[in-house]
Amino acid sequence: MPFLKVRNLNKSYPSGHTLLRVLKELTLDVEKGDLIAVLGASGSGKSTLLHLIGGMESPDSGSIQYGDLELASLAREQLARFRNQRVGFIFQFHHLLPEFTALENVMFPLLIRREPAAQCRARAAELLAAVGLSDRQTHKPGELSGGEQQRVAIARALAGSPDIVLADEPTGNLDAHTAAAVHQLLQELHRQRKFTAVVVTHNPALAEICGARKYMRDGKLVDT
Repeated sequence: MPFLKVRNLNKSYPSGHTLLRVLKELTLDVEKGDLIAVLGASGSGKSTLLHLIGGMESPDSGSIQYGDLELASLAREQLARFRNQRVGFIFQFHHLLPEFTALENVMFPLLIRREPAAQCRARAAELLAAVGLSDRQTHKPGELSGGEQQRVAIARALAGSPDIVLADEPTGNLDAHTAAAVHQLLQELHRQRKFTAVVVTHNPALAEICGARKYMRDGKLVDT
């Protein structure tokens, strides 16, 4: 059985007096350790797909299964726990907490789990070293460059050793040179840590580092 199994996923949103169908009977299989890029035109439903498989939104119909776990079977509190413990999110904008240091931002998901503070601090420091920011631990987001902010966001996403990382245009807000450095970092982290990831992107260079590429067309995923 695939690690993540999506079947017949449908999602619509109100648009004036009608419903706009964004996802239409979409199917996706993700194996453990996969690094998959999802490409497509703006507004094609790529981000919607990430929100659904990350438990941030609910589909109109269809099934999202992680092993034997069906997301639709989870109550609200269980779904929140699932997101915190099993999913790492990386967004186009870093969404770091501005009043916290880089170290505290990476610690935050672990503190929510009520893990010991010393353990959280050690894990955060290890991850900031992994993304090349050992010397920036005490800096707040406003004191970091755009590339550094996104590196902190990547470290935060990996802090809880999630089952899956969902990245929505993770370099879309960066210049080409900085984006290329982040692409290289993501590729290296995936090689070292073997996490499972689905990456939504417009950037062909980012898609190129992924092991598989899917294209969103007419509400479905296709290989070409």
